[in-house]
Amino acid sequence: MTAPAHPGRMLFVNLPVADLERSRAFFAGLGFRFNPHFTDETAACMLVGEHAFVMLLTREKFAEFAQLPSADPTTHTPALYCFSVSSRDEVDEVSAAALAAGASEADGAEDHGFMYSRSFYDLDGHGWQVMWMDPKAVEQGPEACTASAQDTTTPA
Repeated sequence: MTAPAHPGRMLFVNLPVADLERSRAFFAGLGFRFNPHFTDETAACMLVGEHAFVMLLTREKFAEFAQLPSADPTTHTPALYCFSVSSRDEVDEVSAAALAAGASEADGAEDHGFMYSRSFYDLDGHGWQVMWMDPKAVEQGPEACTASAQDTTTPA
């Protein structure tokens, strides 16, 4: 990974939801926590990473920030959201929890060897992907993993 422009950079993704408490319960069921200092009846600050957050906002609150109308995620794809987990098994576990909590499957599992993912639509229709990536691919690029896999399958 390359160094960020400055070490304290944070990422906030603002996401409109129809029912804040329902969405909050859904994501809590997937293992996410919320920062109580930035959570109220109109917003919930979901912790995604050390410096990455998703702000679940009521549609009314979201409209205060947006200059254009909000897209309907059930008929358009305004964005795709992806988060990583620590293992291939956890990809399947989180995806199963999402489906059990009311999400719908977006497509089947994708296995690229160095990366494994599954996708679902949340309760509001937003597309999410859960993925695991081989740490070697993160450090050296996917080609390094592909070359390693070929080296172990090529007869001597």
